[in-house]
Amino acid sequence: MNQLSTKPTQHSSSPNRTVLILMLGIALLAANLRAPLTSVGPLVSLMRDSLHISNTLAGMMTTLPLFAFALFSPLVPGLARRFGMERVLFGSVVILAAGILLRSWSGSFGLFLGTAILGLSISVGNVLIPSLIKREFPRQVGVMTGVYTVSMNTFAALASGISIPLAVGLGLGWTGALRIWAVLSLIAMFCWIPQLRRNSQGSSVAGESITREAKAETYRRSEEVKHRNRAQGADAKSINMWKSSLAWQVTLYMGLQSMVFYCMVAWLPDILIQAGMNSGQAGWMLSLMQLALIPMTFVGSVLAGRKASQHSLVTFGSVCVIIGLAGLLLWGGSGLTLLWIIILGIGGGFTFSLAMMLFSLRTENADEAARLSGMAQSIGYLLAAFGPMFFGYLHDLTANWTLPLIILIAVAVLCWLTGFCASGDRYISATVKNRGGRL
Repeated sequence: MNQLSTKPTQHSSSPNRTVLILMLGIALLAANLRAPLTSVGPLVSLMRDSLHISNTLAGMMTTLPLFAFALFSPLVPGLARRFGMERVLFGSVVILAAGILLRSWSGSFGLFLGTAILGLSISVGNVLIPSLIKREFPRQVGVMTGVYTVSMNTFAALASGISIPLAVGLGLGWTGALRIWAVLSLIAMFCWIPQLRRNSQGSSVAGESITREAKAETYRRSEEVKHRNRAQGADAKSINMWKSSLAWQVTLYMGLQSMVFYCMVAWLPDILIQAGMNSGQAGWMLSLMQLALIPMTFVGSVLAGRKASQHSLVTFGSVCVIIGLAGLLLWGGSGLTLLWIIILGIGGGFTFSLAMMLFSLRTENADEAARLSGMAQSIGYLLAAFGPMFFGYLHDLTANWTLPLIILIAVAVLCWLTGFCASGDRYISATVKNRGGRL
């Protein structure tokens, strides 16, 4: 059975508990998608001094996972169709835990290899969770996307905030502060186990008792679903995402907003330290930026799901990002630093949630959503991957953060332009048909 386009689960009265377990599982998977990455930023100086590496190489701690996202994302929808979403997601969490442990195990080699491995595993959740939400909660896409993004960004903020206290305050060092996030992966792994049974039953409710008559009805419906999936899958494959201008607009918006975010995750603490702030305060500023993201990711997702066009939301988010970056550039060392951080977080929350929502809003079924997500996260993260490394190179070259911040403001402006084009009320499949068939 094509796991990407199966019939949405009919959440009737008896499986309410199962629905809650599924929601908890999605939230815990989401919690693991950013915390292993955002925990690195505040520790960069400790890692750099311990391993004797340059700012450019230190920036690769954020860049390597993005390259992994770019390389592996296009392959994820195919894996899900072959093995089922639930199994692939479970396997990704197992690999994530291994990557986190390896990253802090054996010096520079383990650091880079483990970082690459955890990037591969995170790319699976990046691609499949939006598609899973569209399949399982077709009428609550905005709310569930909000739950997904809030969980992801809550733990991302927590990871940034407690990295220095764990490394220095508790004496764990940077290796221990990074290793501790394997515990979160183990919790998610345990809570996702019930979904493995659902994987083998298509989208039926796990644990539901079925009478003979119900089994017969379930079989009949499954045959209908298979027939519809074959027809729907053939139709979906006729749409070439890589030749769709709308798909490319979504992809560029995804990549540019990610570039801004990951540059801030990698270098915001160093920017503030150079402006006169101590390392502990700088780490909490990064945490605060991500805390400001949290309510905005939920609000942005819900509002986007209620609007046919998201032009005004894209504009609001991008303007906030531009104002926040300009504030850091012009008055980064002043008493207004807190204000710029909050504004930057608000804008980042809107741009990220809109990027996630566009995978569902611009497609008509879960298979299309997964393939658009795979394309957007492949090219988008490839584009974003160069940001932290280039940002660090420019700082090494100029010995300050002025030029990197100016360039990042230009990126935010370009992000608004692409997002504005991608946020009109239309589907990729409809635009392809309107242009005369297959692209």
